Amino acid sequence: MPHYPHGRETAAIMALAPVIPVLTVASVEDGLAQAKALVAGGLYAIEVTLRTPSALEAIKAIAKNVPKAVVGAGTIVSADQISQAVAAGAKFLVSPGAPAALAKAAAQSPVPFLPGCATASEAMALRELGFRALKLFPAEAAGGVKLLASLAAPLPDLRFCPTGGIDLQKAPEYLKLPNVPCVGGSWMLQKAALAAGDYLAVEALSRDAAGLARTAA
Repeated sequence: MPHYPHGRETAAIMALAPVIPVLTVASVEDGLAQAKALVAGGLYAIEVTLRTPSALEAIKAIAKNVPKAVVGAGTIVSADQISQAVAAGAKFLVSPGAPAALAKAAAQSPVPFLPGCATASEAMALRELGFRALKLFPAEAAGGVKLLASLAAPLPDLRFCPTGGIDLQKAPEYLKLPNVPCVGGSWMLQKAALAAGDYLAVEALSRDAAGLARTAA
């Protein structure tokens, strides 16, 4: 059975900032501009979702042109996307869930992988593969802060990056938990600002996110 070897690297990525921004890019240029604004605001680990045709090329461009960014690929839903994302330059990978085949492939990923879960059973199954850092998705719908607080006692060695429905107002409650070193979110990437090309607004909101306090490290 595969056993995940990138625990320390995953923890280091989660420790870069209290928020991992989740980007959906309209074009390569848009992806670059978003990444530069996020990094300028103090958010360094950047998850580009593989939901648009430009995503892989945007990852490649960010990896090449934004040296302070640690760019990752999100919405990994099949094993074949692992090699595609890594070839594009992704330094970490994120999935919304982890069915058995994908979980086993993730455990053998050449770069850090943050697999998604929504229940205690799913978290325990991933733990058996060696994962100690997981994405809780969709966080708010799955139980949010109360669920994560409940998981801390029976699964004290697991750390979570909750994502889904979290904003600047909700994030602090998650970051108070000892098993939450960071959260995922896209609130600093407001649609109106992106449509207007107002990346200074993205930078300002990113700075607020980067300044959030957290209990876990």
